[in-house]
Amino acid sequence: MTLTHDSETSTASDLVADNQQLIGGDWGPSVTGRTIDVINPANRERIATVPRSDERDVDAAIRAAQQAFPAWRDLDATSRARLIFKWADLIDERGAQLDRLESTEVGRPSWGPPPMASQLRFIAGQADKVHGTSLPTRASTSLGLTLREPYGVVGGVIPWNAPGPMFVTEVGAAIAAGNTMVMKPAEDAPLTPLALARLALEAGIPPGVINVVTGYGHEAGAAIPADPRIRRMGFTGSPATGRLIMEACARNLTPLHLELGGKSPQIVFPDADLDAAVAGMARGITLNTGQVCAAGTRVVVHRSVHDEVVDKLAAAMQEVTIGPGHQQVVMGPLINEKQHDRVLGYIELGREQGAELITGGGVPTGEDFGNGFFVEPTLFDGVTPDMRIAQEEIFGPVLSVLTFDDEAQAIEIANGVDYGLVASVWTNDLGTAVRMTRSIEAGQVGLNTPIGAGTVIGGPFGGYKNSGFGRTMGADAVLEWTQVKTVSLQSAARA
Repeated sequence: MTLTHDSETSTASDLVADNQQLIGGDWGPSVTGRTIDVINPANRERIATVPRSDERDVDAAIRAAQQAFPAWRDLDATSRARLIFKWADLIDERGAQLDRLESTEVGRPSWGPPPMASQLRFIAGQADKVHGTSLPTRASTSLGLTLREPYGVVGGVIPWNAPGPMFVTEVGAAIAAGNTMVMKPAEDAPLTPLALARLALEAGIPPGVINVVTGYGHEAGAAIPADPRIRRMGFTGSPATGRLIMEACARNLTPLHLELGGKSPQIVFPDADLDAAVAGMARGITLNTGQVCAAGTRVVVHRSVHDEVVDKLAAAMQEVTIGPGHQQVVMGPLINEKQHDRVLGYIELGREQGAELITGGGVPTGEDFGNGFFVEPTLFDGVTPDMRIAQEEIFGPVLSVLTFDDEAQAIEIANGVDYGLVASVWTNDLGTAVRMTRSIEAGQVGLNTPIGAGTVIGGPFGGYKNSGFGRTMGADAVLEWTQVKTVSLQSAARA
């Protein structure tokens, strides 16, 4: 582990302003008059304030979305796509600014050009590819067909770990289908979504099509799925909150999709390229400080190469540079104090349950790190499948090593958790890869890559079991936000 220190860069941006959210075409405060401070997790300093909204603000946003819906629905799909393409162009033009903004509020190092524009272009290309089908009929005097139509006003709640990409993934597909949306970003990282919404207006997407209401989950967030005017919901976050969202939707029979995290296995066979595997696994667990739902948090390694893999992993994790996100580092801080305490609590729990701490496990020391939510990249060995660090999502840079002797045991360990989001298999044997891919219970399986099928363009993303249901980001992303209408056309009798 290496620490680096530097002064912080400015986060000033003309894309965001204090105490403003977007309802209709208007930027302004909450009706409550209350605010929330957005904190830089590297130093606990305030970046900005956003409105602390409640159900009254959500009501206003839904009314604005209802008013905008008929014209947006009736706009031809190619014109909707053209506006989304323009939105993507503006995101490209402001790419460095958006990357710096998200880096500051999340605490991550710069990832280079943000992926939001390419995501939107992929989605926009689907807007006028929404096709119905022709259906057989019982009489030659009739025609049968289906139409794909938008739901109407839809809602979304996204987390803080990648607010920009998640915002455009949900909003882009929903509005491409002709819906209007009310979105609630996480209170810890709402600034990038607000900036993206401002660019959407600048691109010509009409007021009320995208509404962004900021606030806490139990206030503004809970009000969205609870409202019967919301016709479909999208949620990404924890299983506990996902259950609450689903319960609220159930009361109104509102359809939804849920993406609820993971406990992804990295299964390493003896014939794997161990250097590539170790580099990928170390990079994957420290990406965004381990705050990635797809992170491969469990290394399930064959006994014959266990010692070599552990030694290489320890060396790789000790070389990870840590510091504020604006520096040239690999890993920044965790998002907030609650998450910091949570990760440190799991590290202590691993020790208590008998796992062997190989490296990390503490908090970086030094004047520049005293106020930030930093934690060391941590590697545990001797982990058994029943330990909580092997079963529960930690959402931090904590890697657990488990050992297997044959394929059957590897599959049992990989599938022996409540989650099923992503898995990786490290092997050069095609037969092993095929058998493991077929047997693993996960929405994405990657071969010789640390974050499942994350390098695939248009790969549907979503999970099995407690990782949720529904898919985003794929070729059917826009279709997910439509409903099917069957039409029967009967010719009139001849006179």
